[in-house]
Amino acid sequence: MSDNQNAAEVASDTRVPDRDVLIRQAVADTGLDDFGDAWMLENLAALIPILNSEAQLTATGVEGAKTMIHTALVNRLRHVDLVKRHPEILEEQVDVAAVVVGLPRTGSTMLHRMLSSAPGMTGVKWWEAQNYAPFPDETVGDPALRREAAKAYLDYFLEHAPGLMSIHPMSIDQSDEELIILGQMFSSTMIEGMYHVPSYARWLVENSRTRCYPDLKEVLQSLQWQDKSRKNARWVLKTPGHLMALDGVLDTFPEAKIVMTHRDPVSTVPSYCSMMATLYGMASTIDKVSIAKFWENRLAELLGLFMRMREKTGDDAFVDVRYEDLVSDPIDEGKRVLAETGVAVTPEIVAGMEEWIEANRREDRAPHEYSMEEFALEEEQIKEKFSEYRTAYLGKDRQA
Repeated sequence: MSDNQNAAEVASDTRVPDRDVLIRQAVADTGLDDFGDAWMLENLAALIPILNSEAQLTATGVEGAKTMIHTALVNRLRHVDLVKRHPEILEEQVDVAAVVVGLPRTGSTMLHRMLSSAPGMTGVKWWEAQNYAPFPDETVGDPALRREAAKAYLDYFLEHAPGLMSIHPMSIDQSDEELIILGQMFSSTMIEGMYHVPSYARWLVENSRTRCYPDLKEVLQSLQWQDKSRKNARWVLKTPGHLMALDGVLDTFPEAKIVMTHRDPVSTVPSYCSMMATLYGMASTIDKVSIAKFWENRLAELLGLFMRMREKTGDDAFVDVRYEDLVSDPIDEGKRVLAETGVAVTPEIVAGMEEWIEANRREDRAPHEYSMEEFALEEEQIKEKFSEYRTAYLGKDRQA
């Protein structure tokens, strides 16, 4: 090993190592070296210096970032290898019925899981998102080892962030956000949702908003090929991060309806800041006021991108869901959304949604407690920052 390589390895004790160090480790651990179209490595090159200069990572945070990057690179290598060995994966017809894109804390998770749990529908499972490519020597159709790894990771996650279940309940078999997959391409808002990296959020908007979507489609083709029970199923995708690149979503999944969940940012912004404080606390020393300053502006930016894209494309591709309507009558809202996506709403589908709702009601979760004051947020300031959105989609602030 050269002196430069030794220096990089030593530096990795207190900093996230250089990209090439991490690539070499992933190649050595897998015995594979083909990343396919290597665009994602450009994103990684931009990310690492920002992690080291801006994220205020603790030692635990540095180790977590190294693990996250290593997992991402290994998954990419294994996925590219799988497609090379099984080119029929690229013949899979992925039918995306709906892409749920509301801001966090707007009921989007509830809607997504309810819809994707219905017969004939499907979504990315949490365990799949963690390792979307099969482990070595894994038998196709028997992902027991990946499920076991996901369970261990979730247990670790909840041990170190015990309040998270009251904010965003998770289990390895529930549908979850493909954001996790996109994050392993160092794209979308997953990275900024794990680490305080405002400069990287800006870099993504300006340099790499849409490049991940053809790759996401290929991963969905692979997941569908791996799980034969998904044959002829219709996908329901979901993540607020898609708001950053709705043009990429529509170009890649032109058959899909964009489902936008709406709730007053006065309620959602403080709640989401609380969630981010919980997540960032696992890896960094960022204070709550800094968290709120970034996310208040970032969520406003995402809504602005949504409104500009909707003005450009028109309303036909969109379905609007108000949080109050979803909470008061989730089944009726689910039926309406599915009908607008062209899904025939059968009694079996309704029963599947009702079963999910009933199971969700039985969950025993502690209340999510937070206050505006702890984040130095002010109601009038939120109203002003989100006034255009509140007027257009919530019928508020019209007097202004």
